[in-house]
Amino acid sequence: MDAIKMIEERRSVRKFKDEIVDQETMKEIISHARWAPSWGNYQVARYTMVNDPEAIAKLKHDGVNDFVYNIGTLANAKNVAILSFVKGKSGKIEKLELEDGEFNYDGSANSWEVFDAGIACQTFCLAAHAKGVGTTIMGVINDKAISEIIGLPEEETVAAMIVYGYPDESPKATPRKEVDEILRFV
Repeated sequence: MDAIKMIEERRSVRKFKDEIVDQETMKEIISHARWAPSWGNYQVARYTMVNDPEAIAKLKHDGVNDFVYNIGTLANAKNVAILSFVKGKSGKIEKLELEDGEFNYDGSANSWEVFDAGIACQTFCLAAHAKGVGTTIMGVINDKAISEIIGLPEEETVAAMIVYGYPDESPKATPRKEVDEILRFV
């Protein structure tokens, strides 16, 4: 699939067919998603696929802060991906050698890890789209509850919850701002 066409045609899907996406298809999608760039090539993104109905019910009940739209999407979900990242890797520089001496940087913020997870998330969604699997990224989540429900390792933090499956709808594109509204040159 052409990359530009993929970017322009990928939509958030919230209605899916009543079937589980097989593990082999998901391995292919992750095989492509793993090529997402990351700081220092640390590849901090991790994917936990959930298709157990009881676990999905717990995610619906405890993992979305009572956000009605996410509850509705999870009500019939058969497939949920939890995207997490390994903490303490991205954006960390202990010492940076410069020609005229050393520059020390504490790298205390984890914001670059979140940026890497965002790149991984979009790459996952585009790879899924290329394989005929629809996705929607849920932003209102309770990362601590999700971590407990899926048994996430302590060194990881939840970045996003993504419902995925074979689309049972074809959402149309929403209007986009004109390029001149979002672009400036300095």
